[in-house]
Amino acid sequence: MSEVNIICQNKKARHDYFIEESMEAGIVLRGPEVKSLRAGKANLSDSYASVERGEVWIINCHISPYDPAYHLNSNPLRKRKLLLHKKEINRLTGKFQEQGWNIIPLKLYFKDGKVKVEISLAKSKKQHDKREAIKERQAKREIDQAMKNSR
Repeated sequence: MSEVNIICQNKKARHDYFIEESMEAGIVLRGPEVKSLRAGKANLSDSYASVERGEVWIINCHISPYDPAYHLNSNPLRKRKLLLHKKEINRLTGKFQEQGWNIIPLKLYFKDGKVKVEISLAKSKKQHDKREAIKERQAKREIDQAMKNSR
């Protein structure tokens, strides 16, 4: 069984998007970036992925510089290449070119010592969809509370 250690999650993504399907991808990193990730210094909140010339890139994924390796550090917001099979890239490209679809990273984690990114095809929610989701959550919470109190 493979061990998974979550580094960071994009909690805002599930609020702002309808998540259609998710997949796991590797990511190309430099040495100091991996050490910084082991320290948990990453942020996915405003990040997204795009397909350029048959390759998938993650953009705005912030990985803080690793202080002991100050001379090897690079831009914390640089574009990083995602490692996917050609079939997966073609499927992402087809959906990505349709109107309204986005590729959003959901979480960054270690799996068997390697850094992985869970990316998903997502469609953005409108404001009224967000309000409906909040109402449904609140109604479910009230029902659960009533069930708990009736016991």
